[in-house]
Amino acid sequence: MAAVTSKLSPPKTKPLISNNPSPLALLYSSSAAQSPPPSPYLSNLAAAILNSPNPRQALRIFNSASRTINPAKTLKLHSAIVCFLTRAKVYVQARCLIKDLIETLRKTRRPHKVCSSIFNALGQVHTSGSDLNVYGVLIGALCEKGLTDEGYWVYSKIGKLPAVQACNALLNGILKTGRLDFMWEVYKNMVSNGLMPSEVTYGILIDAACEKRNLEKVKLLLDEMIEKGLKPTVVIYTTLVRGLCMEGKMLEAEGIFSRMRGSDVAPNLYTYNSLMDGYAKMANFEKTRELYYEMLDNKQVLPNCITFSIMIYLLCKMGEVEAFRSFFVHMVKLNVVPNVYVYNCLMEGFSDSGNLSAAMDIFTEMDRFGIYPDIFTYGILVKGYCKIGRAEDAENLLFSKMNKTGLVANSVLYNTLIDGYCKKRNLEKAVEICSKMMENGVQPDTVTFCILINGYCKIGQLEAAMGLYYEMAIKGYKPDVVAFTALIDGHFKNGYADVALNLYKEMENSGVASNVFTVSCVIDGLCREGRINNAINFFLEQSRNNNCPNKVNYSILIGALCKNGRVFQATKFFADMKKSGLRPNVSDYAAIVEGHFRAEHVFAVMMLQADMVKMGILPNACMYKDLSRGYQGMACFVSAEKCNEDYTKCL
Repeated sequence: MAAVTSKLSPPKTKPLISNNPSPLALLYSSSAAQSPPPSPYLSNLAAAILNSPNPRQALRIFNSASRTINPAKTLKLHSAIVCFLTRAKVYVQARCLIKDLIETLRKTRRPHKVCSSIFNALGQVHTSGSDLNVYGVLIGALCEKGLTDEGYWVYSKIGKLPAVQACNALLNGILKTGRLDFMWEVYKNMVSNGLMPSEVTYGILIDAACEKRNLEKVKLLLDEMIEKGLKPTVVIYTTLVRGLCMEGKMLEAEGIFSRMRGSDVAPNLYTYNSLMDGYAKMANFEKTRELYYEMLDNKQVLPNCITFSIMIYLLCKMGEVEAFRSFFVHMVKLNVVPNVYVYNCLMEGFSDSGNLSAAMDIFTEMDRFGIYPDIFTYGILVKGYCKIGRAEDAENLLFSKMNKTGLVANSVLYNTLIDGYCKKRNLEKAVEICSKMMENGVQPDTVTFCILINGYCKIGQLEAAMGLYYEMAIKGYKPDVVAFTALIDGHFKNGYADVALNLYKEMENSGVASNVFTVSCVIDGLCREGRINNAINFFLEQSRNNNCPNKVNYSILIGALCKNGRVFQATKFFADMKKSGLRPNVSDYAAIVEGHFRAEHVFAVMMLQADMVKMGILPNACMYKDLSRGYQGMACFVSAEKCNEDYTKCL
């Protein structure tokens, strides 16, 4: 157990006087000062509690004494009643009393002092066979009150493995703090000390694995608990279903759902909502609706606000306005009152489908029905306005309407508005919003910097963009792939190819993975500079690294090779593009045709025209004109005349 003790400890505090030991030192010191000896009266009361014939009598004595004795002054009585109740296996009552005591002591003491005081007081009460269980109850109470560090300290201090319930409370407490790696370390330590995991333990472990998106680990844990003869609960199955749905693995989620029902474990509301949400995110309306009606037929599970939110959001996104109204009727019939979450989903559905006016009507309706908008409501509308280029309306909503409600804008709202102005190429206004953001106590984050860098690059102000890039490094922020791509693209387009390539190397070295846009920018930039061989090598390197090239990458290379008279190489890339399942467009054919005309390959041009017909791709007016001109230059007058006629038809 000592191996993991140092990983988690109560927060350190500075001693008020340097010569005196700190509170933390007192907490860990085995010679920490104990509470003063209790008076004979308190000792007699404690003895009476401990010697009571039953829990009811013990609680009567404790409650009577508690009316006149301040628990913050002496912990003797609390320790006695907790030890008695634990010995009598009345664990829930014992834990409630410790939680009440923790709350009382926290008013005047720091958490680590509260923990050490109770721990020491419990240690002064000697009851046969109850010590370990008492400390287990203390661990559970501390973790439930959010004092996980202190709960872990008790665990490491007692030197023995407490009951599985206490272990579960501690593991769950650490999980809630987000320290997942440490949670696994503590779990391994518990197992090495003899822990026999229960269904609840596995539920916590599966939850932790889902948090890390480690679905293979989840499946192994599920199989492991079944091998040990433990039956997965509805909570465990639902956690697994939710994790798979979050990853978009709906077939596997359905498999677990079927396995769950095959094991006679009835799905609950959360199971249905998780599956419905997964299908809704994939725009699979039929499957989402099927699950909804299956839930209604079940009669054991009734939909709630979240269920209706999922359905309404999906219907609005699909533009099925009449269908969503029928679900509102269902809500009324089932006595489910629409809340702000439902209205938010409704507005988001309309906004995402491009119907912002309908979203604003819903916003007005909320006010009429006395439903107060929250920060997410305004976020949906600000995003909607910015999406259609109405950043001014978004700003008015943010700084006029929202401020009057007492809600405070967060970095997400500010960043959305800043991005809205950047997309309008109004960087002056974007910087002004950034200044307002700081005035209101919200500091720019990585996203803010990346948005501004992208904005400056789009208008060609590379110096300002690089200034922000260096400022990010000073502040310890790491640019994302969007910022790096904007900088790389901007420098290539302004003739600074070497700077762009250095930025690409910096991006790789900082652990930021390139995306298809980054790759396209580098290939396009190298081709613009006439460094086609470098572009081809880069393209092939990305292919080897499984950064699969897209159609844009192929089109850039094909166009550049044709312009440089390397039509046979271009033809090879054209064939590779088709082999990889990417469909060429008119521009790709036009580039190859132009290359073959330059090389006087008339037969190759005719074959390409035939291939276009086979692929169901018709030349546009511009291509017909180029074909007519090309055939004429090659003295193929019949073909030239035919293409000229087709050109006239296209006009």
